[in-house]
Order: sequence, then C-alpha cells, then structure tokens
Amino acid sequence: MEGGGIENPVFEPSSPDLGRQRPASPSTAGADAGVLAAAEEGPCGWGHCAPKALQLCNNPEGYLAVYSLLAVFQGIVVNGLINISISTIEKRYELNSSLTGLISASYDIAFCVLSLFVSFFGERGHKPRWLAFSAFMLGLGSLIFSVPHFSSGKYHYGAKLEDTCQTSGTSSANFTCSANTKSSLPNYLYVFILGQLLLGIGGTPLYTLGTAFIDDSVPKHKSSLYIGISYAMSLLGPAIGYVLGGQLLNIYIDIQIPERQDTTYTKMDQDDPRWLGAWWIAFLACFFVIWLLIIPFSCFPKHLPGTAKIQAEKISETHNDGSETLVETKNIGKSFKDFPMALLILLKNPVLMTLIIASSSEALVATGFATFLPKFIENQFGKTSSFSATLGGLVLIPAAALGQIISGILVSKCKMDCKSIIKFMIGTCSVALLLNTVFLFAKCGNEPFAGVSETYNGTGMLYNLTAPCNANCRCLHAMYYPVCGRDEVQYFSPCFAGCVSHLSNNTKKIYQNCSCVGKPKRHNGSEDFLYEAVPGKCPTQCKFLPLFLTTFFFAVVFTFMAVTPTTVAILRCVPDKQRSFALGVQSVFLRLLGTIPGPILFGVAIDNSCTLWDINDCKTKGACWVYDNERMAYLLMGISTACKIITIVFVVIAVCLYKPPPARAALSQKDSEMVSAIHT
Repeated sequence: MEGGGIENPVFEPSSPDLGRQRPASPSTAGADAGVLAAAEEGPCGWGHCAPKALQLCNNPEGYLAVYSLLAVFQGIVVNGLINISISTIEKRYELNSSLTGLISASYDIAFCVLSLFVSFFGERGHKPRWLAFSAFMLGLGSLIFSVPHFSSGKYHYGAKLEDTCQTSGTSSANFTCSANTKSSLPNYLYVFILGQLLLGIGGTPLYTLGTAFIDDSVPKHKSSLYIGISYAMSLLGPAIGYVLGGQLLNIYIDIQIPERQDTTYTKMDQDDPRWLGAWWIAFLACFFVIWLLIIPFSCFPKHLPGTAKIQAEKISETHNDGSETLVETKNIGKSFKDFPMALLILLKNPVLMTLIIASSSEALVATGFATFLPKFIENQFGKTSSFSATLGGLVLIPAAALGQIISGILVSKCKMDCKSIIKFMIGTCSVALLLNTVFLFAKCGNEPFAGVSETYNGTGMLYNLTAPCNANCRCLHAMYYPVCGRDEVQYFSPCFAGCVSHLSNNTKKIYQNCSCVGKPKRHNGSEDFLYEAVPGKCPTQCKFLPLFLTTFFFAVVFTFMAVTPTTVAILRCVPDKQRSFALGVQSVFLRLLGTIPGPILFGVAIDNSCTLWDINDCKTKGACWVYDNERMAYLLMGISTACKIITIVFVVIAVCLYKPPPARAALSQKDSEMVSAIHT
C-alpha cells in the first residue's frame, strides 16, 4: 500500500495504520495520528464542561457499562414487552394476528431500510452521539407505543361467557355470524406501527456503530471479550421484559376495576377470559429511563483516550482481495456518491458473504425457537402456557448469554486470529448439530382427547367435538378451556364434557354432572371420585422433559458460542474503514434471511402438524387447538438440522476462501516505542 500519512483527516478515523506496514514514512503517519488523537481523544464532558469525576468513565469499561444498559432496555422493550403484550393489544384494539404480525415486523422493516445508511455515514462520524440519537428514538418509540391506552378511553369488558353446558332454558352468550358495529379501535394499529418504526430507527446504530466503537477502543485480543459481554447483557433485556410485563399483566388495564357498568356486566378476576392487564405501564417507565441514557452518551468524546495507539498496534487481517488498497487509495466513504462502490466492495468479499449467510441461517433457527419453544413445550409435555413460557425463557436466555460469554473469553484468552476464529465456529456449530438430535428421542405422543384422538365413549366421530352427550349444550368452539375428566381423557371445555354445574373452593374449580365423562380407569377401592372433571390438561405420562431441557440448553450454548466469533471475524476480514458498514450489511441479511422468515417458517411447520382447528360459525379458520406432537417434533428438527448444516457448510467455505494479507508481522520494537512516545 502506498502513501505516507492519513489522507483527508477530517473524514478518517484517528488511528494511524502502522500495523499495515506503510514503509514510506511511518514517522509522518505517527505524527498525523498524534494530531488527530489530540483533537478527537478528548475528555468526557460537554465542550468546556468536563468534570474530573466523569473522566473515571472515559474508558472502554465506562462505555461498555452505558452501552450495555441501553442494550438491556432495548431488549426489554423490543423483545420482551412487545412480545408479551401482543395478545392483550389484540383483544383491546380488536386486531387479528396478521395485523399484530405487521406490528412485530415493523421493527425489522425500519432496521433493514436504515441499517446500510446509518452504518455507512456513522463510520466516519461521532459514534457516541449516534448512540445518544439511538437512545432518543428508542425512548420516543416506547412513549408512542403507550399512547393508545391514554387516547382510547376506558376498557368496557362486557358480559361474562358461560363455560358450562347451557340447556335450552338458560341464556348464553353464543357468538353469531353477523356484522358488528364498526369500531374505531383498530385504527390504533397505525400508532403501534409508528412506535415500532421509531424503535427500529433507534435500534439501528446500537448493534452496528455501537459494536464497532467497542472494537475501535480495545486491543484486538480483548475485542471478543468486550463484544461477548455486551451481547450477553443485551439478552437480559428480553428476560426482564417477560418477567416485568408478566407481573404487570396481573394489574387491571385501567388500574381500578369498575364495580358495575350496567346490569348485564359482572365483576371479574384474572381467571376471567375478559381480563386485560396493564400492558402500558412498562413502556412508559422505559421511556423515562432510556431518555436518561442520552446524558452519558452525549458526553463521550469521538474516540476514547488511547484509541489511536491501540489501532496503530493492530495487525491487519483483512481478506487479501485488494479491497483494502482500493478503499485506501480512493478514500471510499467520504461522501454519499461512494455508497454504491463501498457496498459493492463488501458484497464482493467472499469471506464476509459466506459468514453473513452462515449467521443468517443460525438466526433463522434462533428466532424460530425463541418464538415457538414455549408452544412446543406446552404441547409436547402438557404444561400450561405460562409455565411453558417460563421454562423456555429459563433455557434460552441463560444458555445464549453463557454461550456468548464463553466464546468471548476463549477467543480473547487464546488470542485467535481470523482464520482460527472461523475454525472455532465450525467446532461449536458441529456440536450444536449433534445435540439437535434431542428431538428424536425426547418427543412425546398425544394424550387421549375426546373428539380428536378418540370418540366420546364410543359415540360421535373423530375430529368432531360434538357428540350426542353434548349436542344440546350449545358449546362455543371459540372458548378453548381444557378439562381433564376422571376417565383420564381431555375435553375441549367443560361444556363439551357435558358438565352442567361446578363447585369452587379456595384451590380450584370442580365440575360435576358431566354427561360425556366416562368411569374412572383406576379405582381406589370403594372410594368414589369427588369430581367428574377438573380444569387443565390431563397430566402427561411423558417423562422426557428434564432430558429435553438439559440437552436443548447445551445445544443453545454451543449455537450461541458462534455469535460473538462471527461478529469478530466480520470485523477482521474487511477494511478498517468499512467495519461499521459491514455490520450494517450483516444486519440487513440477518433480518431478510433470518429473523423475519424464521418465525414464519416455524409457524408454517407447526400449523402443518395441527389436527384440530378452530372453525367458527362463519366457517372462518382461527387458531389451532390440538397438534400432532410427533409430527411437530420431526418438522422442527428437520428445519433446525437443515439450517445448521447450511451454517457449517458456509463456515467451511469461509475458511477455505480466506487469504490473510501478505504483511502479517507485528510492529517492530522500534516502531512500538515510537508509537508509545508519540501518544505519551
């Protein structure tokens, strides 16, 4: 590479490139770097206001702490609160699942549209101030998302629906196929989409410029450790969001439950299907906290003290395809007209693109399981939805965080170069592929289900919930409230079990006079059963849950052990001046090929294993009530296995294609002393 100093210092990073062995005039390069360092490695503060106390945080550790806090709260809002509030928002604002799916996708849409531009222009800019802008937009998005609660008025919860068998002489609230009065509540869809778009705008600098700033500010062998810690901290966000959001849903949506709205309304509790929780409180709280983080980000300098020296001592590991020379000689990235050329350089980098495709394949599996693992546990092992969600969170989040921290420590301690990092990824992905076979031996069959897997004591037909014993009960297909009969058969609801009455005590409800429930299969001497049906699914006879959770935990650990090394390898295999832009390109592909189609593909596979659909009086297909457990397990294992094989293949290709630059020698002792002297 020719040239003595750094061209156009206004647009270049403040780091000299002595590690790239510019023999023409290294002293000039060091001098220029010293001037830039003096100008850009300023104190922590605002202009002339730079209190001494703030200088304690003017280092990589201080930045990492503030960055991790912002990542945590971004995860709380985007991946925690929104996911757990979607079902409540559907009911409150009369939205169907396809529309709420559009709300969820709006974040990724904004991220994809802006990621390339933000990462391209932010590479040369003041990265901490970009993150202050990120905090501003994330806080504003949280505020906008909570606005519909304050402008839509009080919640009117209507009359209670009976879940027992209603004879012809009693009144019931059956649904009919008729047009309802036009409501204005669905129009709030656009407010939720606006909030998600703002959250997407705020999230874009966080994982592109924020990660690149960490890599700028620490030695190469420590970069993986710092990035691993920041990624692991970001995983705490969804966990906190689920716990916090779940607790707030136990509070009534308007805080105080109205005693009586009119003669047809009855007071309710949390077990009532009409109950809606206070989903909006956490969004409002996060708005205030996130905006407070604008203050520390705005006080960081453009480069932390010592950045120029750290960059000077780094050895180039850019893939040797001539791109680095092209970027340096033509000074690509100075203006918007360089955008197409800069993008083309990255797209023509074979190592970068293979790593991006590999990470996108892993992201598809990760987001698919993050969305549907609770449903898989619920149906395979007969657990409640809330307990399944808790188990899923206890497996996914700690395992993912542990995997990223372990890989960051290993890459840092072993001081792996780019090629060694990619080989390390092959090992972790191969182990994850082997552990993925847990779906073969930890699957469970279906428990007896009246009207689905067996008839009503020999009456009725399969895949038909109505039988002679409940034909006159006028049961609602829209109310899935499973009960377990004393005959160890599960029924769709107390109504479909033919239960006419119930008793309630301090623990649970007991249903009696159930015309469809048969005699007990196991007798306890002469003692009669005190009930005919109890709420909930029948206890499963499958005992594979501990084995599944343990094996899947380690599968997730080894899967996420490839995440931090992938980011580090991407930062290493591209020219220094394109690192943020490379992360932006990865973010676009990660969403287009991974996080967006992942839940869709997993959802299609799970729907394909459905054996009983909710079809209302209008003949409209709704949700699936019962699944074929074995078919679901095989389909999910097939998707995840195929994606992991694709990941391994492309990582192997990346190892074969990678060519290190010719000058890989470290700085000489004389050059190191010169750099130290300049920056002392």
